[in-house]
Amino acid sequence: MKKNIVQHDYKITRKERSVANGHGSFLIFFTGLSGSGKSTIANALEEKLYEEGIKTYILDGDNVRRGINRNLGFSPDDRSENNRRIGEIAKLFIDAGLVVLAAFVAPYKKDRDFIKNTVQPDNYFEIFVNTSLEECERRDVKGLYQKARRGEIKNMTGISAPYEAPIDPDVEVKPESSVSEAVEIIYAKIKNKLQVGK
Repeated sequence: MKKNIVQHDYKITRKERSVANGHGSFLIFFTGLSGSGKSTIANALEEKLYEEGIKTYILDGDNVRRGINRNLGFSPDDRSENNRRIGEIAKLFIDAGLVVLAAFVAPYKKDRDFIKNTVQPDNYFEIFVNTSLEECERRDVKGLYQKARRGEIKNMTGISAPYEAPIDPDVEVKPESSVSEAVEIIYAKIKNKLQVGK
């Protein structure tokens, strides 16, 4: 079947879309434990970018699993497939000239590396929201940790499944940082990438 698939190249390029939008396109990838604050920070950053006239789109773990990835569970293989699809979706949005914000636990380094290589390293900006397991459990926004401790959820990252923390992220959001502080730190780091052609 693969031999019958042909790549189509269209006249309007990513660069032309970026010029039309007035900014560069790339992926901002938030990783961290469930409840670490990934989606909250991504949402606040998108608001700031929107105010600056930047065209964006957020890919969030829960939202994506309600649709395109609803057939996937939380086994290591399903997690990897979840992230593979995210990488491919992000690649399309980048080609469309958007700044993509993705908030996913993405516990395995190999899967984050796969996403990075899928979108190309220059288009990948990694943010590690380094909130401790203890603090995430204290928050337990979705009640997942309680269920995992009772054995009702299997393969819960941080409890019964591993989380491989990024070794050298582009930004590490420390526990003591407020959401607004995190947004300002990230924005300062990506500002140059927002320029067309960067």
